[in-house]
Amino acid sequence: MEEWVGKLWHRWVTRAAGAEYPAAAVELKAMQRPLGIYFRALGGDPGLRLAAATNDAHGARRSWLARVAGSGERQAQARIDLASLRLPARLAVFPERALNRDLYYWLAAQAACLHRLPAALAGADPATRNQAATVAALADFPGLATRYRRLVAAYLPLRLAPAQLPPAEAALESALRQALLEPGSVSAWPQLPADAAPAAPVLLWCEAGAVAAGAPNKTGDGGAAAAGAVQDGGAQAHRAERVDAGPQRDGIMMYFRAESLLSVAEFIRVNRGVDDDPDANAADVAADLDRLSLTEAAPGERVASRVRFDLDLPSAAEDDIVLGPGLRLPEWDYRKGRLLDDHVCLQELASRHAVPTPLPPRLRRTARRLHQQFAALQPGRRWLKGQPDGSEADLDAVVRACTDRACGRHPGEQLYLSLERRERDLACLVLADLSLSTDAWVSSEARVIDVIRDALLLFGEALAATGDAFALCGFSSVRRQQVRFHRLKDFGDPFDDRIRGRVQAIRPGYYTRLGAAIRRASQLLDAQAASRRILLILSDGKPNDLDLYDSRYGIEDTRAAVLEARRLGLLPFCLTIDREGAGYLPHLFGPQGYAVLRKPEELPLHLPLFYAQLTR
Repeated sequence: MEEWVGKLWHRWVTRAAGAEYPAAAVELKAMQRPLGIYFRALGGDPGLRLAAATNDAHGARRSWLARVAGSGERQAQARIDLASLRLPARLAVFPERALNRDLYYWLAAQAACLHRLPAALAGADPATRNQAATVAALADFPGLATRYRRLVAAYLPLRLAPAQLPPAEAALESALRQALLEPGSVSAWPQLPADAAPAAPVLLWCEAGAVAAGAPNKTGDGGAAAAGAVQDGGAQAHRAERVDAGPQRDGIMMYFRAESLLSVAEFIRVNRGVDDDPDANAADVAADLDRLSLTEAAPGERVASRVRFDLDLPSAAEDDIVLGPGLRLPEWDYRKGRLLDDHVCLQELASRHAVPTPLPPRLRRTARRLHQQFAALQPGRRWLKGQPDGSEADLDAVVRACTDRACGRHPGEQLYLSLERRERDLACLVLADLSLSTDAWVSSEARVIDVIRDALLLFGEALAATGDAFALCGFSSVRRQQVRFHRLKDFGDPFDDRIRGRVQAIRPGYYTRLGAAIRRASQLLDAQAASRRILLILSDGKPNDLDLYDSRYGIEDTRAAVLEARRLGLLPFCLTIDREGAGYLPHLFGPQGYAVLRKPEELPLHLPLFYAQLTR
């Protein structure tokens, strides 16, 4: 009987409080760009990217009361982790579209204040932190007060009233309502009994689990546990939950097509290892391959030559030529707030299989046109009049001197013409991303690596017409022990068929440890005596590697390398084909330090033109 009554009440509450308003829905995709600008303009952490939030992995274990009261399973809650500000992908909480849009802006404003809270609140429970962030937002930006009051007035009727809840849960709900109406007025949260349902999440707050501040737990410290859960939100965001099956459970049989395993694995987010030491089993694996080669391979053929994994480095016989013993470079650890000396090993390489090759016929017409356009940028000679010394007499100055002498005046002595040859005092280094992602196709005819190859060839043809000093380099990486830096053209090399052969020999590499590559490129460019030195970076995605570099760590290290280059007097500029680059490139290069190409196949034409604009 009791179970039957509970089911009826469940259905009634679901109808009363679980409604959504699809006609008034607002999508994060349409709001992402203005919200990102708004968040940073209000002082939000510029290193956080804006992304869509999803329902937490443990939502199935929440009680039915928490699911139907206010937000439910359908509405994810905003939260902040170490790398991103995550807002709901879709808001349909209110019947008015304007209110749903205002909720997005309020969450961005509160998140901007949340990360600036005093250190004394770092260990406070999430509800107290959100109250403090609300108080700070309303104090720093008084214009938001009207929007906030309007949101609270529309939101409170959507939650279950305290009169509809058991006494313990009603006390917590009343405290939450008081915190929303008068932020900062609630300092102590009612404790819930062990069998009580937690309150529904507060959609006007930014931390997941914030409303569970008063919920009990096994340790008996509800507030501390809830705060810890929020602070660890970044680590828990993509961590799988392990559930041990009981002894009565049989083994799980999965029905799948075996060839689909790799494609599914590509979409699984896993925690990257932070241990940079080599695998202890690597030597054993190599020995096993050697033994297999004796039994299964053809005479003189090794198994390793027939089987290649994506993460394998090429053998010494097939790899590029190593230039020197390798360079030790620092790396910025934003978590420790300091530069880690000699943390990265960069190895300079030259192509082993490059042969002198002329410009491909399909590029010759475009190269001639660029050559003519850039030849006009090369300054010619000009005559300087009235010089004290020169190769020819200045007739105008001689006539004036004779006239002055006839009039009894002292004649001038600057009577010659001098031919001056002016030169462009410029140096440019192009740093191309040669990571594994450049093997992707941008059209039915070309891959990203093909587009980069054509861009470097046309860039070289254009700058050969101006006479500017330039260098061409490429890079990829396999963790911090192996940053591969390809020297395609040095500043002193002429752009001839030998260099064209090196460019046409480039191929997709591994990963993108961009900070180390920028530091080495800055060293090479800083050695040039030109008054204006430009570092052009060609990229197709975010910095990443096999270790923790595939996170905010890589973003912050790259930003530190860019700032170091600017302190050397260099001008870094990034040209990318990543359509999502606007979410992180302003933090790396500044609002004027990058450009995003919507059509990657146009990179060969745009690269010389961007250089021309930067050198005006």
